[in-house]
Amino acid sequence: MNTILGAGGSIGIELAKALASYSAPIRLVSRNPKKVNPSDTLMTCNLLDAKQTEDAIKGSTVVYLTVGLPYKTSVWQESWPLVMKNVIDGCKKHRSKLVFFDNVYMYGWVEGKMSEDTPFNPCSKKGEVRAKIATMILDEIKAGNLTALIARSADFFGPNVQNSLLQSMVIDNFKRGKPAQWFCNAEVKHVFTFTPDAAVATALLGNTPSAFQQTWHLPSPEPISGKALINIYSKVMQAQPKITIIGPTMTSLLGFFIPILKEFKEMLYQYEHDYLFDSTKFKQSFSFQPVTYEDGVRLSLKNS
Repeated sequence: MNTILGAGGSIGIELAKALASYSAPIRLVSRNPKKVNPSDTLMTCNLLDAKQTEDAIKGSTVVYLTVGLPYKTSVWQESWPLVMKNVIDGCKKHRSKLVFFDNVYMYGWVEGKMSEDTPFNPCSKKGEVRAKIATMILDEIKAGNLTALIARSADFFGPNVQNSLLQSMVIDNFKRGKPAQWFCNAEVKHVFTFTPDAAVATALLGNTPSAFQQTWHLPSPEPISGKALINIYSKVMQAQPKITIIGPTMTSLLGFFIPILKEFKEMLYQYEHDYLFDSTKFKQSFSFQPVTYEDGVRLSLKNS
């Protein structure tokens, strides 16, 4: 039995599709689960509750943790360590393997490429939380108590990624006939991971015994500047490729009216410097070719 904890998000939905080719049924677990495949089984669960989490894990060969908590530092600080403890305890009790879908916040600002060997050096409060929960898994692996892997993704782009910055700052603005928006500097490089690629790769890792007990960067296209990516969106959407840059001061001011921008200010370093997410290890190990930005944008807009 493959179980997805946090099955309702953009990654959880795509992962359920990808796992269907490996086994059925798949157990989808969330506060309000909905079937993705006809054979899916559904289970309601609050991952902050240890007993509910344990019950959701029981009988699982592999557990995929893809839950997304509200984007608020205080919520992350309070809830993420408890969620992770409950999941680790449940996997240990029921001898289930764990696949944790992670991001890159724990690295902080990295001069050069981010690889699986990059040390944790968070420069944000959210990054400190991500470093803490990733270390919880790594410590259990090192102690020989848990069979697990970490699948780490760059920022998202893809179909039905409604809460992404690309959706709100580029796609939605172009649809309204307005210029795209970008943080700090549209000339520096960034990497985005196509969500269907991330899901297929995560399913592949979870079904590859030799992939466990290590960290993987999920396959992503090469770095691209914000300006170049916006030009791709403008071409596909037949919009004028105009850009409005939002700097730190404007981000602070807008944060009074748009709560997510207040929460995001500490992450602006990712747009002030090159964000070079390196997924060479995965591409070489599995001969995986991620979607191009051009094709990914077309597929995203077609299926959104």
